[in-house]
Amino acid sequence: MEYDLVIAGGGVAGAALAWTMSKAGARVLVVEREPRFRDRVRGEGMHPWGVAEAERLGLADLLRARCARPTRYWNTHVAGTLVAQRDLVATTPAGVAGLSLHHPELQETLLSAAAEAGAEVRRDARVEQVAPGERPTCRIAGGAGAASVRARLVVAADGRSSALRAALAFSMFDTPSPMRVSGLLLENPAELGEAVDTFLPPTFDCMALVFPLPGKRMRMYLAAHRALGLPAYSGADAAAGFIEHCCALGVPRAWLEHARAAGPLASFDSHAAGATHPALDGVALLGDAAGHVDPSFGCGLSLALRDVRVLADHLRASTNWNAAAHAYARERARYYRDLLRIEGWLTELLFGIGPDADALRARALPRVMELGVDLIGAGPDSRSDEDTQRALFS
Repeated sequence: MEYDLVIAGGGVAGAALAWTMSKAGARVLVVEREPRFRDRVRGEGMHPWGVAEAERLGLADLLRARCARPTRYWNTHVAGTLVAQRDLVATTPAGVAGLSLHHPELQETLLSAAAEAGAEVRRDARVEQVAPGERPTCRIAGGAGAASVRARLVVAADGRSSALRAALAFSMFDTPSPMRVSGLLLENPAELGEAVDTFLPPTFDCMALVFPLPGKRMRMYLAAHRALGLPAYSGADAAAGFIEHCCALGVPRAWLEHARAAGPLASFDSHAAGATHPALDGVALLGDAAGHVDPSFGCGLSLALRDVRVLADHLRASTNWNAAAHAYARERARYYRDLLRIEGWLTELLFGIGPDADALRARALPRVMELGVDLIGAGPDSRSDEDTQRALFS
């Protein structure tokens, strides 16, 4: 069987690409291994630069209508006191609010939209083998049974532990991070309004974040430097300790008075890992499969939509989809590198430990926005050159 595009993975990146290319007239097959998306501790905030990508793709209104909650403000609390409220519409290049979304609902929304646009979707199935080339072939297992298909391009959008990426032996790099992130979904909190709230102690070095979600839910995260030796919160028995820790950082107890856990609690050590060049003949990597970022900064959803938009732009502009995939890979490598550099700077500035780190923080943090480093508003389009680095760290 012949397709224009076979996409391994029907999550955020894969489904958004399927929707986009189906709308452009391509014959698309999406192969998704999960029969139903489950709740996990994953990113649920989309920064304004990611919302701008959704606007360019034509997806933003669909998300707002079906599964998203706008977050116009970014609030920063230190020692329990609100010290800054940023109006994202007024202060970001795209002039849009962020979005908060429950990850499984976002996935289902995008995959359903892809099917509505004409994509063929096979669930409870997997692409278990790809033979690269001018017309790559795929072997699919599960779902309606085993099949072999050909395509103009195969896209691996099968997550940060991509089996296809490993099988095809892409060259990889891994960037360590000193951070540990924990997260918990809660239902029936107090009404939270249109803000993402962050809570830091006077020493910085850790942070609690609260994202309001549709359906009277919230996701609460804790990001902490591992050198602090804090617990790796995991499992239902650790939920009370996790909540108490977040409240100690300033999360109002009144917000949680009637709340209850509605999903798993898990912790993981942060790092960023990606492919040096996320394409080879007839195959492209997309989203986390191409390279994931440090979840401490919540850029994963925005990066996924940037990937989709860039790859789709190259495919729609060319009849040579192999060349288009390599052009995407070169562009992706540049903005991924820039994003990782900015995250590294902010990790050092926000979460460094000790007197030298305190002195650097006091000197440099007030200059971050002034210098054009804005991970929330501009993401990888922020300034990330050597002159900016010297201005921050010298």
